[in-house]
Amino acid sequence: MNTSGKTAADGKSTDPSELIAFRIGAQEFCVDIMTVREIRGWTAVTVLPQVPSFIRGVINLRGAVLPIVDLAGRLGFANAEPTARHVIIVAQIGRQTVGLLVDAVSDILTVEDTAIQPTPDVASDLVRRFVRGLLPVDGRMISLISLDNVLPDAVLEAA
Repeated sequence: MNTSGKTAADGKSTDPSELIAFRIGAQEFCVDIMTVREIRGWTAVTVLPQVPSFIRGVINLRGAVLPIVDLAGRLGFANAEPTARHVIIVAQIGRQTVGLLVDAVSDILTVEDTAIQPTPDVASDLVRRFVRGLLPVDGRMISLISLDNVLPDAVLEAA
C-alpha cells in the first residue's frame, strides 16, 4: 500500500508543495522549490553581445558558465539595477541551469495545490505564459511563476 501521498477524488495529489517566495520591486512571486539549486548573492556578470535585454550576462559558477536572467525585465518590468542586496536564484529549467536575478528571497511557503487559484481570464496570453496561478497569503497575492517559458528556446540553445 502506497502511503507516500494522498490523492483527491480528481486523482490529483493533495500533498503540500514547497515554494520559494521572492520580491521584484513591490511584487511577490514564487517558484517550485524543486527547481531551485541554490540562492547566492549578486555577482558582477560578463556581458554578452546580441542577447535579449533581460539576459544580464554570464557568471562562472564552479567552472560552469551560468546565464543570468533579469527576471524583472523578462516579466515586463523595468530591468533591475543590481546592488549587493539583490540575489541570484540558481534554478534548473529543463536541462539548462540559469540564474534568476531578483530583489530578495522572502519566504519558503508550504501550500496545498488546492490553495493555488487559476490565473484570471482577464490576463493576457503573455501573462498566462509566465504565471501558473495566484496564491492568496495573509491578505496579499503571490504569483506562481512557471519557469518553463522564462528563457526562449533560441536563448536556451545558445546558452
